[in-house]
Amino acid sequence: MSSTMKDGRRRSWLATITMPLLVILWSIPTLGLLVTSFRTREAAATSGWWSALTKGGWTLDNYGALLTNGSMGHSLLNSIVVAVPATVLPIMFAAFAAYAFTFIEFKGRDILFIIIVAVMVVPIQVAFQPMLNLLGPRGLGINGQFVAVWILHTAFGMPLAIYTLRNYMATLPHSVVESAKIDGASHFQTFWRLVAPMSSPAIAAFATLQFLWVWNDLLIAKLFLGGGENRTVIVDLQQMLGTQGQGQELLTAGAFISMIVPMLVFFGLQRFLVRGMTSGAVKG
Repeated sequence: MSSTMKDGRRRSWLATITMPLLVILWSIPTLGLLVTSFRTREAAATSGWWSALTKGGWTLDNYGALLTNGSMGHSLLNSIVVAVPATVLPIMFAAFAAYAFTFIEFKGRDILFIIIVAVMVVPIQVAFQPMLNLLGPRGLGINGQFVAVWILHTAFGMPLAIYTLRNYMATLPHSVVESAKIDGASHFQTFWRLVAPMSSPAIAAFATLQFLWVWNDLLIAKLFLGGGENRTVIVDLQQMLGTQGQGQELLTAGAFISMIVPMLVFFGLQRFLVRGMTSGAVKG
């Protein structure tokens, strides 16, 4: 292995040794989850997953029960219906807001931005009771519907999205925006044709985090969607484990199935991240 990287810098042997170790340590719980999902309940209860090769107990019944008798497929579809709009909406609104905070001069801009940043330190749990009153039967009456969680995830995700995108847009060359103004471009044209493509790495990074947060959310989905027909996959997993521990053999299989979509999203946006960092260049 060469001692230098492609850009000519010396390769760090500490990083070369540390990074594989971190990958192994990070992957061990996932490997244990995968092995346990293919074991019977009795085998998983009497021996560790690392002894599966010697003590056996392998079965496909866990996945068969989920796919044939369970509601995993329906709850997976519900999670996609929840996660996609709850990822797109805050990014869409936050990108426009970040552009305004960065490139448009208006009175009270800095104070308003400070207020938005300050909202980030407020725990979302303190808003649950007012939101239940607003969205419930005594208010809009949309509690239990997908639109309720779309509104909540958009509202809770926008402060961090505005903060992240605004800080990234502040590093972009302002001369490009000024040149667009001189050429007669509107703010929308400047944002859509110049700022948005150049900000694609930050947008893709936040989209990944927002999607993972919404997909793995239990509290909001439990309170505002409930355990009925609109329940998400995380709520479905929580309901699989009964009060006496029954259904625990299905929990590991269901948890591993629920990881498939976030992994696909992550690797898909990872490619988009690389493409976004090399695109959007402006010719002088």
